[in-house]
Amino acid sequence: MSGELSALIERFGGVPCSVPAVREVPRLDQVPAFLDELSARRFRTVIFLTGVGVMTLLREAGRLGRLEETVNALGATLIACRGPKPVAALTSHRVPVQIKAVSPHTTTELLDALGGVAIAGRDVALVHYGERNQTLADALIAREARLEELCLYEWQMPLDHGPLTALLDDLIEGRVTAIAFTSQIQCRHLFQLAQEQEKSDDLLRALREGTIVAAIGPVCAATLRTHGVTPDVLPAQPKMGPLVAALADYIELSDVSPEDRRALKPSHSTG
Repeated sequence: MSGELSALIERFGGVPCSVPAVREVPRLDQVPAFLDELSARRFRTVIFLTGVGVMTLLREAGRLGRLEETVNALGATLIACRGPKPVAALTSHRVPVQIKAVSPHTTTELLDALGGVAIAGRDVALVHYGERNQTLADALIAREARLEELCLYEWQMPLDHGPLTALLDDLIEGRVTAIAFTSQIQCRHLFQLAQEQEKSDDLLRALREGTIVAAIGPVCAATLRTHGVTPDVLPAQPKMGPLVAALADYIELSDVSPEDRRALKPSHSTG
C-alpha cells in the first residue's frame, strides 16, 4: 500500500520516499490438496493471519476453477482472523468470520479470541503469513489441536536492492528525518542488508541517535527492540493513518524544521 501511505504523509506536510523492503513470493503447491480437504469439511476451524493469505488462496482457487466450491466450504467452517484485513477479504466474498482478534491484532489477542473454541482433538487449519508463526502453532498444538499448516507465500528481499541500499546510506549519513516501518520483516531486511554490507553499527547508531523511528504496532516494535532500537513513535492503533498522524505529532513536538522534513522517508512493503 505504498501509494496510500505516501499520500498520508503528503497530507501531513511530509515528502515521502517509498522504499520497498520486502516482496511476497507465492508458494502454491499445497493449495489443491488443501482445497480437497476443505471441501470435504475436514476442518473444524480455519485461521487466517493476513488478507494476502486469504486473497492468495481464493485467487488460486479461482484459477483452478474451484472458487465457488472454496467459498461455500469456508462459509460452512468456523473462521478466525487475526486482523481486519483477512476479515475484509473474506467478507468481500460473503464468507462470515466468527472469531476476530481485537486490537492490536497480535498472536496474543488471537489466542485469547480462540480461548472459548473447542479445538482439542479437532482438525484446525492455520494459514500463515510470509513465514511460519511458531508461537501460534505451538500454542494450538499444546491445546491438542490436529494442526494443518499452510504457507501460501514467503517474504523475501526485493530483487533490486538499490533503493534499500540508498536508504541505508541516507540513514547513516543523517539525511533522513524519520523512518516508518509497517511490518516486522522490513526491519529485519534492513538490518540484514546492513550486516551484509558491514554497516550494522552505523545503522544502529543512526536509528538510536539521529533518525526518528516509527513502528506501526507492537510486533514491529518488538522486532526493532531485538535489534537494539527503541521506536520513538508507536500509534495507539496499528494502522497507517494513526501511524502517520502520531509521527507528524512527534515531529512537531520535536521542533523539527521544515527544511529537515524534506527527508521524511517511510520504509514499507511492495505488497
